[in-house]
Amino acid sequence: MKTIFYISVILLLFAVAQWGIGCSKKDTDGNKLNLIQFPKPADWPDPVYDFASNPLSKEGVALGKKLFFDGRLSKDGNFPCVSCHQPFAAFATFEHDFSHGFNDQFTTRNAPGLFNLAWHSSFHHDGGITHLDLQPLAPITAPNEMAETVQGVLDKLNADADYQKQFAKVFGTPEISTANMTKALSQYMLMLVSSNSKYDLVKQGKAGFDVNEEAGYAIFQEKKCTTCHAEPLFTNLAFESNGLPLNPSLNDLGRMSITGNKADSLKFKVPSLRNVALTFPYMHDGRFWNLQDVYDHYNKTIPLSSVERSLLTEFLKTLTDEKLVNNQ
Repeated sequence: MKTIFYISVILLLFAVAQWGIGCSKKDTDGNKLNLIQFPKPADWPDPVYDFASNPLSKEGVALGKKLFFDGRLSKDGNFPCVSCHQPFAAFATFEHDFSHGFNDQFTTRNAPGLFNLAWHSSFHHDGGITHLDLQPLAPITAPNEMAETVQGVLDKLNADADYQKQFAKVFGTPEISTANMTKALSQYMLMLVSSNSKYDLVKQGKAGFDVNEEAGYAIFQEKKCTTCHAEPLFTNLAFESNGLPLNPSLNDLGRMSITGNKADSLKFKVPSLRNVALTFPYMHDGRFWNLQDVYDHYNKTIPLSSVERSLLTEFLKTLTDEKLVNNQ
């Protein structure tokens, strides 16, 4: 884990060194970009991402999507970002505790769903990355994930005339750098906003819970699940220990690996419960394959009867955002 931390620091310094390259509102021909407004849902808190440093545009989002689906960001071309963050699984890895990486290797943590990232100021289960624009550098260079070098990716992209044309339009220069590559990826990922579930429609007065969903929502509140899974994001974005014992095959100490503080041992970032029906298996290491396993784990502190478990599950299903997972 210390190795991962040191790699993250190196990547941070490398990216910051190139941060002078900014975003232009016009392309090299002087044509204006089609700027778009971030789709912040009504009554949600303000996002923390600095859009002034990376204005969203229709062209920028399209470029970011192209990069997200492009295998050339990995060493052998077989592992684009989307291979671990699958849209139909709310941008998590479907039915896998760990994701498959380069040379038949596997990741050492469960891939989280990628949505509502504009509200996050730290990334990964241990918070080792502190800016969305830097986050892609970690999986790109991890030897068990995409296994490429940053320079290797840039060389491949700069050799592509179509990419040069797109980057020139979005960033005002055909030269593809670390900074504008990751900013393009951010533009796409920022638009992965999950706010169109049945729960959201109920809150907007456009739909209603059925009797079981309503009872499950009441249980969710009565059992104080909102302490960690606060609405509307259904996470408090903090690092917490939920009583999970150390996985001896991984020896993953979580947040402590970043801070060095023993008080952070086995603390991991609280995941969002949005789309929880799609993002199994659960926990940082994917050790629980269904919600019943999760309920069993919490039974000592949050005991639930079989009826309460069933009702709570019905409510959690209302957090599935079909619009997100089916949006082409």
